[in-house]
Amino acid sequence: MKKLLNVLYVTTPESYLSLDGENIVVQAEGSEKFRIPIHNIESIVCFGYLGASPALMGFCAEKNVGLCFLSPYGKFLARVSGKAYGNVLLRKKQFQSSDDENECLIIAKNCISGKLINSRVVIERGIRDHALRVNVKALEKASAYLKNGIIKLQSCKNLDDIRGIEGDCAKTYFGVFDELIVQQKDVFFMHDRNKRPPTDNLNAMLSFLYTILAHDVQSALESVGLDPYVGFLHRDRPGRASLALDIMEELRAFLVDRLVLSLINRKQITEKGFNAKESGGVLMDSDTRKEVLTAWQKRKQEEITHPFLDEKINIGLLPYVQALLLARYLRGDLDAYPPFLWK
Repeated sequence: MKKLLNVLYVTTPESYLSLDGENIVVQAEGSEKFRIPIHNIESIVCFGYLGASPALMGFCAEKNVGLCFLSPYGKFLARVSGKAYGNVLLRKKQFQSSDDENECLIIAKNCISGKLINSRVVIERGIRDHALRVNVKALEKASAYLKNGIIKLQSCKNLDDIRGIEGDCAKTYFGVFDELIVQQKDVFFMHDRNKRPPTDNLNAMLSFLYTILAHDVQSALESVGLDPYVGFLHRDRPGRASLALDIMEELRAFLVDRLVLSLINRKQITEKGFNAKESGGVLMDSDTRKEVLTAWQKRKQEEITHPFLDEKINIGLLPYVQALLLARYLRGDLDAYPPFLWK
C-alpha cells in the first residue's frame, strides 16, 4: 500500500517557492520563511500568485510531486505535471471505455450510487446525533428521496438520466443541509449551493475543500497511470479533470461535508475568519484557511477499514485506493468498479 506523505499548503499570497539542493524553500517579503526536504512531500498546493522557480517546477515534475496553484478563493489556476506514468495499455482501455456509453453507464452509476449512499449517511448521522435539535421529519424525507434516487439509478439508460437524478438528489440534499448546522446558525447557513464565487461562509468552506479534494483525486489517478482528464460521467472538456470529478463524487460527503459540519458545530471556525468582497464573494482569511487545512490533514491521518478491501488504511489514501480499484476494473481484474461506501 502506498505511504501517506505530507501535503505542503502555502497560504500566504506573497510567497515564492524555490529549490535549494533537494529542499523546498518558501520565501516571503525578501526572506526565507520555511524549508523542507522534497522527499517528505507528496504534493504542494499554493494559494497565491508569485509562483515558483522553474528549477522547482522541473524538480517536482521529475520527482512526481504535484504542484498546484489556486486563487485565494480556492479556484484552480494551474498545475505542474511530470511524465505520464503507468501502462499504456491501461490508458488505451480507459479511452476506449470512455467512448463506450454502456461502459460509461456502468461506472457512472456506481460513482453516483456511492455519492447518494454517503450523502444519506450524513443526513442519518445528523438525525442520530442531534434528534432534539433538528427537523427530523424534513431530514427523513430527504433521506428517503435519496434512497429512491439510488434505486432509480439502476434503471437509467443514458448518462443524461443519471445526471438528472444526481442533480435532483443534490438539490434535495443541500435543501436540508442547513438543518445539520446546530451551532452559529446566524452566520453559517445553507440557503442554496452557490459557487464561482461562493457568496456565504458555508459555501466558501465547501468550495475550498472540494477544490483540495479534486487536487488529491487527480494526483491519485495520475499515480496509478490513469488520465484524470478522460472521464465517464463528466465528459471531455479542455482543462477539466473529468475523471477526478467522477471519482470525487463518492468522496465529497465523507471527506468534506462531514468535516465542514464538525468544524462549524464544534465552533472551531467562526465568522471572524471570513471577509465579504465587493464582487459579492466570500473569502476565508489566511488564519482560517490554515485552521481548515490543519483539520483536513488531521482527518486524512485517521484510520478506517476500507469496505471493499477490508484493510485498515489512512483516510487520506482513499482517493488512491479508489483510483487503484478503477484501474483494476479497467484491466479486467475486477467484475465491477466498487465505489467507496461509508458505513
